[in-house]
Amino acid sequence: MHELSLCQSALQLIEQQALAHHARRVTAVWLEMGALSCIEEGALRFSFASVCRRTLAEGCRLELTVKPAKAWCWQCAKAVSVERHTDGCPICGGYTLRAQDDAGLQLKQIEVE
Repeated sequence: MHELSLCQSALQLIEQQALAHHARRVTAVWLEMGALSCIEEGALRFSFASVCRRTLAEGCRLELTVKPAKAWCWQCAKAVSVERHTDGCPICGGYTLRAQDDAGLQLKQIEVE
């Protein structure tokens, strides 16, 4: 369950930023995960809630977005966006795709008080 270690790393960044801005508590966090990152959303939400216990981020709202992955279609020679490993090319319907740099998990924004 790599989601736990991803959330621990994210929490370190969240706490650093919160403390740097003299926040008393974190009220919301926005994370973005790559569509092909093999991150399971349910496991991520569970892990995030677990690692946030007894921290400045305990009970904060988690906003999670999925960023489509970029892929190259060898059949039509075009750059395309895909949502799943099983997607075909949205242009030609082919399945000869090579996924390109799919970001794992990124901290986009935090809300503090």
